[in-house]
Amino acid sequence: MDGLTYDEVGATAGPMPPGYHHVRAHRVVGRGREHFERAADLLLAGEVQRRAGARVELSDTPMREGSRVTMRLGLGILSFRIPCLVVWADRSETTAGFAYGTLPGHPERGEERFTLTMLPTGEVAFDIAAFSSPGRWFTRVGAPIGRVVQARMTQRYLRALDAR
Repeated sequence: MDGLTYDEVGATAGPMPPGYHHVRAHRVVGRGREHFERAADLLLAGEVQRRAGARVELSDTPMREGSRVTMRLGLGILSFRIPCLVVWADRSETTAGFAYGTLPGHPERGEERFTLTMLPTGEVAFDIAAFSSPGRWFTRVGAPIGRVVQARMTQRYLRALDAR
């Protein structure tokens, strides 16, 4: 896909590529068809990122392959613009999700996938998979801090779809 800052498009769907920091996280966020449908609507509207504290602009709602996502984190001059391109999106009776990849200007290089699954037990599971490496000089210098921020955001993302 044009403009992405990495070559391994779609790799969050399976074995992740070497040379990157990998994240895999899982959480049961609710139970039942009603919760799955509501959570899927929220996920594909960018609400996971909003509820985690990012300001989010979407080119399309619900997100679909080719949608542009621009997030901002931080305040004032310490605010980061985070441009992404949706490289996969799907919604079925039992799954919903999307993956986005980094575009030029993103502080990192890589991909992140968010998948919601209605399990046969009735539980609604939320999974996140990501691979990334520093994409700018300041993220290379601050890589240890970046990993802490990434871990914190992953936990916020996971809690964003909890049954309320």
